[in-house]
Amino acid sequence: MKRFTQSLLVAMSLGLAACSLTPKTASQNDQQRVYVRQVTNQTLEHLYKANPSARAAVAKSAGYAVFSDIGFKFGVLGGAKGEGLAVNNATGEQTFMRMVELQPGLGIGANSFRTVFVFERPASLSEFVNSGWAIGANVMAAAKSKKEGGAYSGAIQVAPGVHLYQFTQEGLIVGVSVTGAKYYKDPDLN
Repeated sequence: MKRFTQSLLVAMSLGLAACSLTPKTASQNDQQRVYVRQVTNQTLEHLYKANPSARAAVAKSAGYAVFSDIGFKFGVLGGAKGEGLAVNNATGEQTFMRMVELQPGLGIGANSFRTVFVFERPASLSEFVNSGWAIGANVMAAAKSKKEGGAYSGAIQVAPGVHLYQFTQEGLIVGVSVTGAKYYKDPDLN
C-alpha cells in the first residue's frame, strides 16, 4: 500500500509539472484571458448575491483581485493552484495573476473555491500586484479573530485595509483557510 501511495504521488507530481511546462500559443493566451475575465465576473456576481454589501465595498475600494482555485489533499500533503485577475478601480488596469498554496494536514479529496481580495488603499493593491504576496498560517490565524462587519460583512481582514472573501459554490466560507499561499503576476497573460 505504501508503494502504491508513493507511486501515485510521483505520477500526480509529474502530471502537474508536465502541464505547467507546455508553452501556450498567443491564441490560447487570448482564450485564457477571456476565460479569467468571465470567471471574475461570475465570481463577483456570486459574491454580491451571497453578500449584497460587498458590491459597495468593491466599488469604493482602490481595487480588487479575484481568484478561482482548485485544491487537493492526499494523506498529509495538500495544495492548491489557481488563477485570477487584479483590477485597479482608479485606472481600470487589469493584471492577470496566479496562485499556489500548500495545505498541510490529513485529508483526501479535491475542492474548488473562489477568493476575492478587496484593497482599501492603492499602495496595498500595488504591493499585491507588483511584489506578489505570500500568506502564511500565522497571518490567517490572526485574521480569523478579525471578522468584519458592515460593508465587509462575511470577510476577514488579512492586512490593514485588505479584506478577503472566500467561498465555494455552496456559499461563503466562515472559517477562511489559506496557508502557505503565494500570489504573483502571470508571466504568460500580462
